[in-house]
Amino acid sequence: MKVIICGAGQVGWQIAKQLSGENNDVTVLDNNPALVRRATDTLDVQGIEGHASYPDVLDKAGARDADMIIAATHSDEVNMVTCQVAHSVFAVPRKIARLRAQSYLTAIYSDLYRRDHMPIDVVISPEREVAEAALRRLAAPAAFDTQSFLAGEVQMMGIHLGEECPVLNTALRELSELFSTLRVTVVGVRRDGHLYAPEPSDQLFADDQVYCFVHSEDINRMLEVFGKTQAKQERVVILGGGNVGLGVAVALEARTERIRAKIIEKDRRIAEKAADTLERTIVLHGDALDQELLEEAGVTRASAVLCVTDDDKVNMLSAVRAKQAGCAMAICLVNDPSLVPILTALDIDAHINPRSTTVSSILRHIRHGRVRNVYSVGDGEAEVIEAQVLSTSPLAGQLIRDVDFPEGVLIGALTKGGSYVKPLGDTRIEEGDVVTIFSLASDVPEVERLLQVSIDFF
Repeated sequence: MKVIICGAGQVGWQIAKQLSGENNDVTVLDNNPALVRRATDTLDVQGIEGHASYPDVLDKAGARDADMIIAATHSDEVNMVTCQVAHSVFAVPRKIARLRAQSYLTAIYSDLYRRDHMPIDVVISPEREVAEAALRRLAAPAAFDTQSFLAGEVQMMGIHLGEECPVLNTALRELSELFSTLRVTVVGVRRDGHLYAPEPSDQLFADDQVYCFVHSEDINRMLEVFGKTQAKQERVVILGGGNVGLGVAVALEARTERIRAKIIEKDRRIAEKAADTLERTIVLHGDALDQELLEEAGVTRASAVLCVTDDDKVNMLSAVRAKQAGCAMAICLVNDPSLVPILTALDIDAHINPRSTTVSSILRHIRHGRVRNVYSVGDGEAEVIEAQVLSTSPLAGQLIRDVDFPEGVLIGALTKGGSYVKPLGDTRIEEGDVVTIFSLASDVPEVERLLQVSIDFF
């Protein structure tokens, strides 16, 4: 597949890394020569310097025979014009644009992106993706990562195992025997910074980060097994009233269960806009690092503090200050992946990586066809792919134990005729089944081969 990626920033670079690693023909385009050079020096991609929306630059990048263009520059307008030029001049079949401004995303204007108007096939909103990720973190406070699969029936959750975990030093095979009715499958373990897909004989140790698939009805029981409790969220303090913070507050107000939320926002104009938009949420104008203001917002009694300002360091420091004041849980937005390793030392419970959420959303649309969902785990270390099994797939008709999966691949859950089935060695995969597969990044091409997506749909 030939792909042009416009914008070589964090998101563009990560998408280029993923796609070039899967032997796609990738060209990265940016008007910053340093970013283009970084991409060509570190990845197996071609680099073009220039403005993404200029027809001659797109022509030089190979738009005449491109299968897809991903417009992820810093400018919404450049991304939109790029897709228009790619469609009108070069007839590029598939166009994805990242748009940030909420005005472009309002549902009543959705007709704007029709082929006869502004031909964009997929619109990605980083702020909406991040707000949804924040809501998932709030819904599962005991997990550092969570994502829904199989129409919400199954959750993938990342759990950090502490010394209090009652099943430490227990092999996964024994865990399945001890809790035979528990619908949980452990698919990934990160130990000493290394993520791998475990064998049935592998044991769990303190400080492990475990990724597992669990049926939604078994979440509380699973958390008990791992020594965690699922506290009910009643009060939430949101630091940052921009698009992300406001999106979370609006969603919390719409819920049937009452959750009291307060927002602290430093910019008066943004604070006033949030106050005008929200009905029950109290908006305070001030600095998120102000101890007195945090106490006025009730952070000492809050179930969680969500730090989503546009400054990583403010998010981290305010999260630490909230935890010290007595807040039960701290979640913060971190753009810089190099800061993530120190979050545990700072007692920050969970973080949201905007790049990872945006990359997951874009991958979901790149791996189209029978692939229904894609989630990027960690900093692009692994992917979870949800897909329907085709009749032409090598998986169809085989027992799970007989499938020649790579070492870094495990099936986490599946449905047959819409009903959940816990994947065991003697489970037979049949045409029409929907499977969720955990795969280390290096093994994704083999997973796609097993799913036969590229043959049928590209």
